[in-house]
Amino acid sequence: MRVRGTLVEPGTAGGWCPDIDTRMATLETPLSSLLTSELDITPGTNALADADRITLVPDAHYPYHPSSGVVTDPAVVGATVAILERRIDGEVVVAGRSDDTISFERTAEYLGYESLLERFDADPVDLASEGHTDTRVTVGDDTVSTLVPSRLTRSTVVTMPSLRPTETGRVAGGLRTLAAMLEDGTDETDASADSRALGAARAIDPALSVLDATTVYAGEPYAANTLFAGPAAAVDAVGTSLLERSFEADDVVRRAFDDDRPSITVTPVGVDPESFDLESLRAALPTGGLPPADDTPAPVTAAYRLYAAVSGDVVPPQLEGGE
Repeated sequence: MRVRGTLVEPGTAGGWCPDIDTRMATLETPLSSLLTSELDITPGTNALADADRITLVPDAHYPYHPSSGVVTDPAVVGATVAILERRIDGEVVVAGRSDDTISFERTAEYLGYESLLERFDADPVDLASEGHTDTRVTVGDDTVSTLVPSRLTRSTVVTMPSLRPTETGRVAGGLRTLAAMLEDGTDETDASADSRALGAARAIDPALSVLDATTVYAGEPYAANTLFAGPAAAVDAVGTSLLERSFEADDVVRRAFDDDRPSITVTPVGVDPESFDLESLRAALPTGGLPPADDTPAPVTAAYRLYAAVSGDVVPPQLEGGE
């Protein structure tokens, strides 16, 4: 099983650039390298190249500033939209889901998706406000009943997670990002959250996962300036390895391969593949995790305050010590 990896700026240590146009311009070439094998293919043999509708699902669970690494950088999504619109005739949308904490519309506005996507023939879509299909999937001994957004069953889905751990310490990844788009089914089941994540992947069957490791969060932000693409489960396995999490302890990633440890090859692509060093990247990444939900990491707070000062938006009260 192959995953492609590329450096964004070979030969440089990198860092955060606040201008989204500059970031998108920097990202287009490496993203094109990642997507070439998905788009340069004989018509009729590839889901992405032949898609009538593509739904991108980034890690946009909350409006943390992208420099924190806690969410997918909108510039990665914007550059991907630009590439897809030049190469295919299908519709492209960027999807998220409102929850009890915050609406996706507000998250998209804070992160800049609304103004970004106005440049393209693409729209942000709140899956919570669209139709759902009650779907049952068997995962091991569990029968998982979920309400799958109909758009995800009628379109070609590309997950775009950030490289970060969850609060429980496992990789957030594309499979869990996808699972966050679903709702519980109409029948009560005893399926675990991990089984629901696997059920989401099997019900939707994403065509591709693009991992944003330009900025990684694992105890602190780190400018890794790296991108990966490939099958969702395989990319999640690579993320698990990079964050030095246990493959065996992650039921979602492990069970996605039917409990067998997969053989995954990471193939460097891009303008300088010789500079791509997976082991050096793993060694350089921080080894911490996310703090508890009620203890926002200081770099995230600082980055968001900077963003608010520049944009004029307010800082969420939980970042100011409120409720």
